[in-house]
Amino acid sequence: MIIEWNQHIFHPDTGRYPLHERAAYAPDVSKYAADPLAAYIGHMRQEGIDRAVLVHPEPYGDDHRLLLDCLEREPGLFLGTSLFYPKDADAPLHLAELVERQPRIISTRFHAHRGKEHYLDSFAEKGVRALWEKAVELGLIIELHIGPNYAAQVADVLRDIPETVVVIDHLAEQHMGDAAEFADVLDLAQFDNVYMKLSGLNHFCQDGPLYESARPFTRRVIDEFGASRVVWGSGTPRLVDTHMSQYPETDRALVKGGNLARLLGWADA
Repeated sequence: MIIEWNQHIFHPDTGRYPLHERAAYAPDVSKYAADPLAAYIGHMRQEGIDRAVLVHPEPYGDDHRLLLDCLEREPGLFLGTSLFYPKDADAPLHLAELVERQPRIISTRFHAHRGKEHYLDSFAEKGVRALWEKAVELGLIIELHIGPNYAAQVADVLRDIPETVVVIDHLAEQHMGDAAEFADVLDLAQFDNVYMKLSGLNHFCQDGPLYESARPFTRRVIDEFGASRVVWGSGTPRLVDTHMSQYPETDRALVKGGNLARLLGWADA
């Protein structure tokens, strides 16, 4: 079974699905198919992807209408993530309301790296802790789009809230930090419920689609977290075979989908 956790869905109809006034960036949504969910399902069939976690995109802010429509349309294929602004005092309440409305929301996402300070400045902030605690209370996975400079702060939260399950996006965006900061990222492997996503290689490599130039780096990260705590996230699942060629097929199957199937209750897929 192959599960992808990273797909963003953008819709060209900005009247029905407007970009948020606090959007971190404004994509050209006109380039997307009139039915973007159907287009993605076609991609899944081409790549042999069985199910997916749809990641609510930053440009829609805390407006989840498009994601909700996708989950209602294809409940057997998809789960979804959420996004709120931790500096908003009512964010925990809105998260709870969203999950009550759509239980297929299984995660909330925090953005924290250089250039994203409008989301949060520190994981010690009261609003960040309140939103994190509410997510854990609701049984959600914490999705972290962090840079290496935030890893030590994340460790502090995990010591305070040890029941947290975390998925770190895009190999913690290693190009946004230095070696000392990335050592803090590797230290997060000491927490049993922290998973690293094998994704985002296109953020710092040019030799797609398999990005073989990154293999010395990805091997170090995968070895640290282990095959049971790495999940594939974007591109093609053939990335796993390329970057884990030294691992047996059973381990590669875990990364391609087995680990997420267990975490998400999709073991029967």
